[in-house]
Amino acid sequence: MNFWSKIKSFPKRFLGWIWRKKYYFLGAWAILFFVWLFCTPDEFFDDPTCTILTDKDGNILNARIADDGQWRFPPREDVPYKFKMAILQFEDRDFYEHWGISFKAFGRAMKQNLAAGKVVSGGSTITMQVVRLSRKGKSRTISEKLVEVFQATRMEWTYSKDEILAMYASYAPMGGNVVGIDAAAWRYFGRKADELSWAESCLLAVLPNAPSLMHLDKNRTLLQEKRDRLIDRLYEIGVIDKTEWQLALMEELPTAPPDLPSLAPHVIDKAIASGQKGQWVSSFLDSYLQNEVTNIIEYHHEMLEQNEIHNAAAIILDLETKQVLAYVGNTFDENNEHGNQVDVIKAPRSTGSILKPFLYAAMLEDGVITPSQLIEDVPMIISGYAPKNYNEKYDGVVPAHRALARSLNVPIVKMLKDYGVQKFHQKLNDIGLTTVNRPASDYGLSLVLGGAEASLWDLTAVYGNMALTLNNYEQGTENQFESFKLYAKSNPLNGKPFQPEAVWSTFEALLQVARPEEEGSWQQFNTSQKIAWKTGTSYGFRDAWAIGVTPRYAVGVWVGNADGEGRPGLVGVKAAAPILFDVFSRLDGTDWFAPPHDEMKELAICKETGFKASHICPNVIHVNVPKSCESAEVCPYHKHVHTTLDGKYRVNSSCELPHNMKTTPWMILPPLAEKFYKQKNPTYQPVPPYRSDCQFDESVKPLAIAYPKKESHIYIPTNLDETKSKTVFEATHSDAQAIIYWHLDDQYIGQTVGIHQLELIPSIGKHELRIIDQEGFETSVTFEVINE
Repeated sequence: MNFWSKIKSFPKRFLGWIWRKKYYFLGAWAILFFVWLFCTPDEFFDDPTCTILTDKDGNILNARIADDGQWRFPPREDVPYKFKMAILQFEDRDFYEHWGISFKAFGRAMKQNLAAGKVVSGGSTITMQVVRLSRKGKSRTISEKLVEVFQATRMEWTYSKDEILAMYASYAPMGGNVVGIDAAAWRYFGRKADELSWAESCLLAVLPNAPSLMHLDKNRTLLQEKRDRLIDRLYEIGVIDKTEWQLALMEELPTAPPDLPSLAPHVIDKAIASGQKGQWVSSFLDSYLQNEVTNIIEYHHEMLEQNEIHNAAAIILDLETKQVLAYVGNTFDENNEHGNQVDVIKAPRSTGSILKPFLYAAMLEDGVITPSQLIEDVPMIISGYAPKNYNEKYDGVVPAHRALARSLNVPIVKMLKDYGVQKFHQKLNDIGLTTVNRPASDYGLSLVLGGAEASLWDLTAVYGNMALTLNNYEQGTENQFESFKLYAKSNPLNGKPFQPEAVWSTFEALLQVARPEEEGSWQQFNTSQKIAWKTGTSYGFRDAWAIGVTPRYAVGVWVGNADGEGRPGLVGVKAAAPILFDVFSRLDGTDWFAPPHDEMKELAICKETGFKASHICPNVIHVNVPKSCESAEVCPYHKHVHTTLDGKYRVNSSCELPHNMKTTPWMILPPLAEKFYKQKNPTYQPVPPYRSDCQFDESVKPLAIAYPKKESHIYIPTNLDETKSKTVFEATHSDAQAIIYWHLDDQYIGQTVGIHQLELIPSIGKHELRIIDQEGFETSVTFEVINE
C-alpha cells in the first residue's frame, strides 16, 4: 500500500481501532466523568471573614478584621449593577454564554501574548478565576490551568452565573489585605458597594487583574489609565451615556483611605460573644444618634476625668419601634487603663435612688397612698437603720409626689416600711429587674436607696415599658410587657408592667424632679419638651444615674468608675443628668402622654394633708387620682379641738361649760414632725395649750423622743485616747419655751429648755429613757447599748 493509500484509509482504520478498544474508552470516559462529577469541593471558600456591625439602614458601625488579618467581608449574594457591568467588560465579556471556559478568550490571549512577546493575558474566565482564588493562588502552570478548566466546567453545572459572579466579587483581591468589593468599597471610599460611582466601580474592577497596583504613592498613572480605558469601553457599548462618561473620567483616584467606622464597639463584641463572629450583624442602631451620643459621652468624659471619673454609658430606646437606637457601653480609652472595654450597660451597679419611682407607682397601684398624701420626714431609726436625706434636712411632713420629685430618702424609706420590703422585692422581680436576686431580708429598707444592684439596660427598659403602658392605653392596644431589641438575636426582657393610672401619676411627679440648689444646678436642665426623669446616686458616690422618658424615647445614663471607686461630686444630678439632657436635645420632641381617664376617678381629698378627706376636713378638693386610691387611708391628722371662744386655749368639760367652747377641726402633727414642719411653714398653727385649770387629754402629747428610737441598738465607739464617745439624745416639744426633765433608768440626769439635747454615755446593756415636761406630760423609750 502506497503512502497516499495509507493516508486515505487512516480514518477508517482509526475508527476500527476505536471500535475494537471501545470498552477501554468507555471506561476511561466513565472514570473521567466520575472525577469531573466530584472534582469540586462542597464549599469553594472557607476563609475567615470579618464581623460587620451595621445600623438600621445597613451602614457600617464597626468591623472586626478576619482571623487571618484580611479585610474580607462576609460573602454577598448579589453584585452591584455598576461593578457587574464593569467587571464583565474588563474580565469576561462572554461570561453569560460560555460553560466555564471561553475559546474566544483563549484565542484573544494567545494573540496578545504573541504580540507582546511575553505572557500578558491568561484567557481565564471569571469562573476559572474563582476556582484559582479558592485554590489559594496556585502557580500558573499548564497543569494548574487544566485543573482550573476542569473544575470551572463542573462549577457551571452547580452554581448559577449570578452566584459565581457573587463569589468573585466577594473573594477577589483588591490590594494589600483587602479582599472583595464590599471591603474595598469601605476601605477605599468609605461607603457601601451599591453606592459607588461608575469611576469607583471601574477602579475596583481593574484591581483584581493586578491588585498590587493599589498604592497611594506609586503606579497611580498606570492604574488610572486602566480605569479610564474601562470607562471608555462602557461608553462605547452604551452602558453609560456621554455625561456619565465625562463625569467618570473627571474623578480622581482615592488618596488617603478613610478609616472604617468604629462606633458601638461593645455591641459588636456582644454579637461576637453570642456566636455571630464573621457575619453581618444587622443592628437597630441609628448611626447618627450613635455618633452623637458617643461624642456627648466623650465631651463630658473630658470634664469628668478631672475628678478621676473615668467611665460613662448611655442608651436610647425607641418606644415606637421597640428598638435600641444608640448603645454606648463605655467611654473610649485606647489603653483600656480604666476598664473601658467593659460594657457597663449590662453590668449590675448599685441603684441609688433610681428605684424610688417604682415604689411610688406600686403603692399607687395598690391604693396604699394618694399622690399628695403627707409622709413623715423626720429623723428616724427603723430596726437599726437610720436613713438620712441627701442634704440632711427635714420637712416634718411632705406630700408623697414631692418626696419623689425631690428624692427625699427618709419619706421614701417610711413608705417602703408601710408597703413592705418583701412585697416591693417581689414587685421589682415582676417588672424585670433580673439582678435583684437575693432574699428580701438581705436588702432590708436599703433596697430602695441603693442596697440592690441593677443594670442600665434593665432599668431603662423598665422605665421605657412604663411609658409604653400609657402609649398602649392611648392606642387601645393590649397592655403587655415589651422586649427592646438591639439586633435580631437580642435577648428579650421579661416582666409585668405597671397599671397605666399608676404610671401616669408617677410621671406627673417626675416632671417636677428637682433638688435643692446645694445638690446641683438642676434648674439648668430646661427643655422645650416634657421629660419625666429621675436621678440616682449610690452609697459612697460610686454610681451616678439619670433616666428620662417621653412618649417616644427612653434614655438611660450611668457615670462612675468601672472598678467601683467612689469620687466626691459623683452624684446623679451633677454627673449623669447633664449627659441625659444633652442626649434628649438630639431627639425629636413629642407631645405628652394622654391621661388614662377611664382608670382615674375624682376623689375628695383633704387639701392640707393630701389624704382622703374625712368628714371633719375643713378644706376639701376634688382631684382625679387612680381608682385604686379609693382604698387609701382617711386623713388621720385633722381632729376636733375644743378651745375657748377666743381660740387662745384648749379646754374640755373638766374646766369649761359647753356653750363657752368653740369646736374647730385642727391639723395636729406628731410633735417631732411638727417641729420641722413649723420651720418651713410659718403659717402652720399648732394646737393651743390647755388652760391651766383643765385636765389633760393623755391621748395628745406635745413632746416626743427623737433619739434614741424605741427598742433601738446603740453602739458607742471608743476614741483614740480610749475614752468613750458621748451620744447625743434628743427630744422635741410643741412649746418652744417648755422645760423637759430627763431621767435614765429612774435616775434624774438633767433638764433642757428650748433645744432639747443631752449628751450621755450609757453603760452596755438595756436602759429606759423617760422625759417629763412642766405640765406633767411624759413619754419614754427603751434601748440597748451594744459592744459592736
